[in-house]
Order: sequence, then structure tokens, then C-alpha cells
Amino acid sequence: MNSHADQADGPFEFEARSEQDTDALGAMLAAAAEPGLVVGLIGSLGAGKTRLVRATATALGADPSSVSSPTFVLIQEYFGRIPVYHFDTYRLRDVNAFADLGAEEYFSGDGVCFVEWADRVASELPRDVLRIEVAVLAPMARRFRITANGPVSQRVLSRLTRLAFPA
Repeated sequence: MNSHADQADGPFEFEARSEQDTDALGAMLAAAAEPGLVVGLIGSLGAGKTRLVRATATALGADPSSVSSPTFVLIQEYFGRIPVYHFDTYRLRDVNAFADLGAEEYFSGDGVCFVEWADRVASELPRDVLRIEVAVLAPMARRFRITANGPVSQRVLSRLTRLAFPA
């Protein structure tokens, strides 16, 4: 596992060499998270987006067996220390279908929202989003590039950076 950050507000890069490394990133993200955080996940099929959500939700107290890709149901809700709302926009016909889900209400709620395929619904996301781009480097290796664009996501990214690089 390798990571680096150019500055406290990002970008933050984390290289996972195994699923366990992805789980470690999820645990750090859970420790850094706060209610109102919206996370936009971008990456190819099988890149590890759902794995990261599972690791984060589990670290927040959700039952890991309940966390799956919401591809067919579009949204899953997991409850722990902070509720997690997990959207998958892969099969949506257009951005209006995402708006019809009532996503805006979740974004202003008491939980952490993860939106897989966030690039497909970018116009419907709030301005303040923690953007995580996942690149496949090898069969088990991934690079997570994390950037923030707003006060909540910047606070979370700053905490995440401190967790990854303790003084």
C-alpha cells in the first residue's frame, strides 16, 4: 500500500495492492467521514468501487453481508454509526431518473452518500463532493485518486490525509 498527497486538501492518491489495502482505505475514510458527505465514485466495471463502499460502511458499523452493488435496486441503505446511502447510476437511462430517486434529499440528510458512476450524473450532484477516481493497475492493484470540492469534502480529505500520514 502506497499513498501520497500534494497538500492537505489534495489530491490524495492511494495505491492498493490487495483487497485488504482497499479495506484499509475504507476504514480510514470511515474514520474521516461526517454526516453530509457526498462521495462520487468513478471507475470501470470491477474497479473496486463497491469494495470501497463495503469497507467504509462496515467500518461505520453496517453489516458487511448487507453491502452489495445496488445496480438493480439503484440505492441501498446501510445503518451504523453514520447511515450510508449507496447509489449506483450505471443502469439509469438519464440524469432525470437519478433526480427522480430523491437523491437531493439524501444529500442534505444525516448520512454519507456514495454515488457509483458519478460522472454519469455529475449535473445532479451537489457542488461539495469528495471525488474518488479508481484506476485498475493490475488484477489486484488499484489507484484511488481523491479530490475535494467544498467545505465538507475538504474537511474529510484533510482528516483522511492526516490518518494516512500521521505526524
